[in-house]
Amino acid sequence: MKQDIYQKVTDKIIADLEQGELTWLKPWSAGNMEGRIIKPLRHNGMPYNGINVLMLWGAAMEGGYLSPFWMTYRQAKEFGAHVRKGERGNLVVYANTITKTEEQDDGSEEERKIPFMKGYSVFNVEQIEGLPEHFYAKPEPVIDPAERIEHAETFFAATGADIRHGGNSAHYSGGTDHVQMPYFESFRSPESYYATLAHELTHWTKHKSRLDRDFGRKKWGDEGYAREELVAELGAAFLCADLSLTPEAGTDHAAYIQSWLKVLKNDKRAIFSAAAHAQQAADYLHSFQEQETEQQEGVAA
Repeated sequence: MKQDIYQKVTDKIIADLEQGELTWLKPWSAGNMEGRIIKPLRHNGMPYNGINVLMLWGAAMEGGYLSPFWMTYRQAKEFGAHVRKGERGNLVVYANTITKTEEQDDGSEEERKIPFMKGYSVFNVEQIEGLPEHFYAKPEPVIDPAERIEHAETFFAATGADIRHGGNSAHYSGGTDHVQMPYFESFRSPESYYATLAHELTHWTKHKSRLDRDFGRKKWGDEGYAREELVAELGAAFLCADLSLTPEAGTDHAAYIQSWLKVLKNDKRAIFSAAAHAQQAADYLHSFQEQETEQQEGVAA
């Protein structure tokens, strides 16, 4: 894959950060986004993940698209539809590995996995004419806040994380393996509480007994610290999209922007890596929800 794919995506996010905007929070702050924010969806309804979420959220913002659905030129054609003349596609990436068998000096053969990434273009359904009607349906109105919060409460409780309340600091303590949160009532809104909890529980997943994520952090504010904070930011944004919550920028996000800019400018793969780690953390937290459902079904049976 051409190396400029990494650079193109990184440059876009750097441009946002230099304006003081967090790419992953822009969908919620935009006036043209009606209804609840969800992850971008493929033509078959399956959500995009990782870096593609950020890229397509950004593209939807720039194009003013309300629909979460995206598809390739060929997929539109298979529906008997066509991309409007003059419309430009938006970049998404596909990552996988290929297995290559190599002969060793002693004559034996060894399999080696080689990672690769390729980019391709997709179009929002609002750029396409002639699709089945369900693709053009308006987003559902925002669901009842109480129902939404109850769903979040259940989700986070299922993780079994040690969540303690008190004080005025939200943080994850690796030494005691617990999440510290200010009291619920001290937050500006119920949603900001859950968005903050999503951020701290993303940190919680880095523990050795869980995803064992380590960026070599030595002290507060160094590059390893900045990388982990970026993962927690993206993880919280992905979870908020999954749970129909509205995240808010942390009061300290401005302080992090400079350290994130430094990391991104030094490494064009950094945002891809952070998004992949964030997706892994979100998936890990979702897995507890599935376990809880299976246990409840077992009891019911």
